Amino acid sequence: MNPLDDMICFALYRASNAVAQAHRTVLEPWNLTYTQYIALVALGSAPDGLTVGGLGEQLGLDSGTLSPLLRRLDERGLVLRERRDSDERRVTASLTADGRRTLGELGEAIACLGPRYGVSSAAELSELVSTLGRITSGMRAPVAPPVP
Repeated sequence: MNPLDDMICFALYRASNAVAQAHRTVLEPWNLTYTQYIALVALGSAPDGLTVGGLGEQLGLDSGTLSPLLRRLDERGLVLRERRDSDERRVTASLTADGRRTLGELGEAIACLGPRYGVSSAAELSELVSTLGRITSGMRAPVAPPVP
């Protein structure tokens, strides 16, 4: 027996890699990364846009990752970045009309992956998402390193 087979961390690692690869394949025709896709999804649910900080909180990404990602989406005409008049440091990002159209196309394309998650009902899906959320919260909690 392989000791990795009983490790939840390895099971999550393998699942994460498989999900990323499947999304990479589906997103390829749009030349988008998974991170760009989830940024578009988050912005699509915010009609007035989101600040870069707010988007970063939702996605669990820092501004060093988000800024170049948003710049590339802006250059492609999918996202509009604007500075707030009241505070020049605050940048709000929102989808353009092309961004909304693309997001609609992506939703249809990504739907093909739904059955591949191996859940058979909305309740099972909800439980899986809830469990993964608890794992995420637990792993983000501060951990004291073991004393050698």
